[in-house]
Amino acid sequence: MNFDGRILSGVGVLAAVVERGTFAGASEMLGLTPSGVSRSISRLENRLGIRLFDRTTRSLHLTDEGARFYEAVVSHLEGIEEAAGAASGAAGSVRGRLRVNVDPFFSGLVLAPHLRGFTERYPELQIEIHTRDDVGDLVSEGMDVAVRFGPQPSSSLISRHLLETRILTVVAPSYLAAHGKPKSPEDLSRHACIQFRDPLTGRPFEWEFQRGKQVLPVPTTGPLLLTDVNTMLQACLAGAGVAQVMSLGIGHWIASGALIDLFPDWPDETFPLYAIQPSRRHPAAKVRAFLDFCAELTRNEPPDGC
Repeated sequence: MNFDGRILSGVGVLAAVVERGTFAGASEMLGLTPSGVSRSISRLENRLGIRLFDRTTRSLHLTDEGARFYEAVVSHLEGIEEAAGAASGAAGSVRGRLRVNVDPFFSGLVLAPHLRGFTERYPELQIEIHTRDDVGDLVSEGMDVAVRFGPQPSSSLISRHLLETRILTVVAPSYLAAHGKPKSPEDLSRHACIQFRDPLTGRPFEWEFQRGKQVLPVPTTGPLLLTDVNTMLQACLAGAGVAQVMSLGIGHWIASGALIDLFPDWPDETFPLYAIQPSRRHPAAKVRAFLDFCAELTRNEPPDGC
């Protein structure tokens, strides 16, 4: 089989279908009709002599042969895209639509206040932000990148560690005035502690404190069980109870005294923040720009939230 430009064109369409998860998504990405995408894939299958996709009315999946072919060629295609982007200039290549899956807490407290600067930096870029509690399926949902807290399970997705944020145990002055101040973490068993549901297990997160290698678990209870960090913060600010929160994005409340860090002598429990993208070795310029922007934001956040 002799190589020609039609194969390269077909591989580009193949990569778009894999990235978007559907022919319709690839057609939108490439500016083709869905039937044009289907014809291009059929021509590539005929030239290769293999079936690339198992297709039904509701699903689209690479065959084993298709997956092997895709893994073998995609890095070469991305190298071509990378070279083309570099040749045309980095700023000029940051354009089009960027679809981002973002943790609601990070979106509201850290990302949103700086979005104006990002859009002014890249005026040809349109950003579509989806806030949700889990990463979902980036490929089938057509997402370019996600920003999530917590350890990331091993998968075909590429995770970039952005930072470790401290876990603080905080309370409003009004709660302390009504109930007194706990002198040690163990005292929290006698206080109203706002519980937060772990979306992975469905159970409340367990409370623990770390100081160096010492780990102290503390059983806690309270009348509130929440699933939204912003609601938890507002309830805590209103004096509803004690909360464990990430320091990222709440420094102004600590600095103003609206929230009090109860146990600064237990400073070593942390929670990671990751940027996640589909398994492409060389991300598009718009994705690289957003990842660099998130890294810039997190570098500017004080590590202790103050």
